[in-house]
Amino acid sequence: MIYTVTLNPSIDFTVHVQTLRRGELNRMDQEQKYPGGKGINVSRILARIGVETTALGFVGGFTGTYLTEALTSEGVAHDFVRIDGDTRINIKLKEQSGETEINGAGPSIPPDRLQQFMQKLERLRAGDMLVLAGTIPPSLPPDLYQTLLVTYGKRGIKVVVDTSGEALARAVRHHPFLIKPNHHELGELFNTTFTSLYETIPYGEKLLAQGIRHVIVSMADKGALLFTADGIYRSNVPRGTVVNSVGAGDSLVAGFIGHLSQHGSVPDAFRYGIATGGATAFSADLASLDTIEAVYPQVELTKL
Repeated sequence: MIYTVTLNPSIDFTVHVQTLRRGELNRMDQEQKYPGGKGINVSRILARIGVETTALGFVGGFTGTYLTEALTSEGVAHDFVRIDGDTRINIKLKEQSGETEINGAGPSIPPDRLQQFMQKLERLRAGDMLVLAGTIPPSLPPDLYQTLLVTYGKRGIKVVVDTSGEALARAVRHHPFLIKPNHHELGELFNTTFTSLYETIPYGEKLLAQGIRHVIVSMADKGALLFTADGIYRSNVPRGTVVNSVGAGDSLVAGFIGHLSQHGSVPDAFRYGIATGGATAFSADLASLDTIEAVYPQVELTKL
């Protein structure tokens, strides 16, 4: 079983207008609402590719009810802790000139609900996978991912960490199974910047030497690198029209761990992850199985 954790989920409300006229009445051309949050995106993709998953985290209010009902309708298992505040809404405003995002802050999570959440994690068993994805809300301990990584890593659970900033810096000290920083996030870890994907190689190797099993570094249209025990692999970038900037990285993680759990080949899992991320970028919502399979033949790996 792959469990995903989304501490601050959302409803992603995508709004399309031709041209935004500030200070005036604007009418939408179209709109979509999707369950959102990095861990939830991972679970949604896993369900679509036939991998067993359960989404965990916190939901509340009418928005939380909408989110859980949407996941149920997609066949995504979930076991959230209910809180008093409303699950946030993130607005994605798309117009001809580009896209503007307005993300909600999210509700406060009291200590007793955090304890309920921790109790739900006790079901995990050796061989399971735990995906910790997204930011940690201010109302929760800033070292929460670190605590979970240490606790469950010792029990034979593979812990994936997909976050940034201080939460990622804390996590890399405790041997996660997988991290997936982009080149900006990797640069933050080492207080540097990168202008090419190849410049990241010494730093990916440093992370492997610290005990991280798999490191995927992405750099937008320059491709991605996988650092793993048997070497470094570079992927090309699949061809297609990018229509969606939300969830491609989460889809890459889901494709990688989902394929790895079913087939066991790390390079093949990387290739499938790249295809899954690309398929999401080419779709209005997260990728479907059909779009992933259409993109997959385009993905080529080079061992460095």
